Amino acid sequence: MNEFVAPEIDWGILSPVLVVLAAGALGVLVEAFVPERARRTTQLVLTLGALVGSLVAVALLWDTVTTDGFAFVVDGTFLLTPFTLGIQAVVALLALLGVLVVADRTRTGQDAFAPTAAAVPGTAYEDAAREAGLQQTEIYPLMLFATGGMLLFPATDNLIVLFIALEVLSLPLYVLCATARRRRLLSQEAAFKYFLLGSFASALMLFGIALIYGFSASVSLESVVYVLQHPDSTVLQDMPALVVAGVLLVTVGLLFKIGAAPLHTWTPDVYQGAPTPITGFMAACVKAAAVGALIRVVFTLAAGLDEPLRRDLEAGLWAVAILTMLIGTVAGAVQTDVKRMLAYSSIAHAGFLVVAFVGFSEVGAGASLFYVLAYGLATLGAFAIVTLVREQDADGVVLGEATHLSQWAGLGRRSPWLAAAFSLFLLSMAGIPLTAGFIAKFGAFSAAVDAGAWPLAVLGVLASAVAVFFYVRLIVLMVLTPVAEGAADADGSAGAGQDVAATGDGSGSAASAPTDVPTDVPTDAPAPAGTTTVTQRVLTRASVVVVSSRGPATVAIVVCAVGVLLLGIVPGPALDWVGQAAVFRPVAP
Repeated sequence: MNEFVAPEIDWGILSPVLVVLAAGALGVLVEAFVPERARRTTQLVLTLGALVGSLVAVALLWDTVTTDGFAFVVDGTFLLTPFTLGIQAVVALLALLGVLVVADRTRTGQDAFAPTAAAVPGTAYEDAAREAGLQQTEIYPLMLFATGGMLLFPATDNLIVLFIALEVLSLPLYVLCATARRRRLLSQEAAFKYFLLGSFASALMLFGIALIYGFSASVSLESVVYVLQHPDSTVLQDMPALVVAGVLLVTVGLLFKIGAAPLHTWTPDVYQGAPTPITGFMAACVKAAAVGALIRVVFTLAAGLDEPLRRDLEAGLWAVAILTMLIGTVAGAVQTDVKRMLAYSSIAHAGFLVVAFVGFSEVGAGASLFYVLAYGLATLGAFAIVTLVREQDADGVVLGEATHLSQWAGLGRRSPWLAAAFSLFLLSMAGIPLTAGFIAKFGAFSAAVDAGAWPLAVLGVLASAVAVFFYVRLIVLMVLTPVAEGAADADGSAGAGQDVAATGDGSGSAASAPTDVPTDVPTDAPAPAGTTTVTQRVLTRASVVVVSSRGPATVAIVVCAVGVLLLGIVPGPALDWVGQAAVFRPVAP
């Protein structure tokens, strides 16, 4: 009988992931044993400390991996390369900024999360929890577990571990999407859609892994490449479509996480319904981790394919890139909700990222790494600003985010610095020179040209030109359009008033509503007698106000703005670092 031999593990190599996962487990114990009055502070310090520790661990490993070369842990299950550390550094940095936005409390004294996320909206149980002042501090360990999965996602050479990492990062996000304090039904609907479509994509990915295993009798990318490069007379000649189908299905699961078409349909609804800080966290961190995993899997397996099969894989990525850019730019141009507009912007950027690495080159990997950093900073800053632009009724009660475009008219006059920062982030997403987005898009399209995919680069430039329209439209609205009395109320029925409680007793009077009363009755839908009149009256009372941050969100916005400017004006150091981190090679047998 064979005896089990425990593998030797270099725990230092795993430290960027282990620090975060261990802190998440400790956060669960904090929820059980730390008194309620100190729980939030303890969780926040623990979360920020773990993410800083992960960044420090990446920095300490950098010299090791660049000097000693590639490192394998647990029989190749974990593969440490410069590209792995590069993606982990980007994910940890963006997650750190995302936690600052999540931890922020405005002058209302409330965060963005319901006191009891499992409560049915509008029930007495939820009212009692709100009156008791309960806080949802479980948010922080959930974010740590999701971040740990993201750090592992691009670092594994084993397809089963890849799937486990996908689930570790996804399951907490399904819960986080349903925790919004306001628009509760919309938040729960978003979580349900994300869960269903995410499960479907995970099933496709798992089926692809099964096909690859049936082809090569292994789930290790190293072994699969070896079989591809050393064909058996009965395997490769008789079943070449088996491995291609497996690779495509695995790729489908990864494309879902970056929001690429035709797997993009979840993105607008989830981005709109999830708590805005969680939306920013997902848009930045998940995209970076998924791009890293996609590059590792596709680049490695493509190196083992023969020329015809490789061309088939490239053709599939071409189709995905074209369709994603087309849908993201065209649909984004007609949006009237800020969060949905940023969601379609995310879809378009997913297409630009696919353009960058469609040639399977290290240049494309480096361009993608810089792109996720630049895009992550801009999108985190943008969503942090969205959390501060709120509706307010005539009694001074601050409501939910004002997300309809018409409600942003004249924002530059009420809060010029906030409008300037938001304009900077939008210009970076548009790829305007002197911003990080310009350098990112230039690198992505240059990588495509170097790989011979110049038609994709041309289409990317055209798509970017179209996308400028809906970015600049919002900037013009904020800076040059005066505030029109009643304009937001007349045009913003899709977004205004959904968080306002009305008496609905037919008396024609509206009750003063607390900031977190969940009401998901659309203003243009039929309602019981008396309710419609009251809802409309509350709508006409709603105005837009910029609430002040208590610190963390302001810090995140400033850091993101400085990063976007520095990466656009002085990109040299970052490009040199990206050039070192892009050292990516298929695992040699």
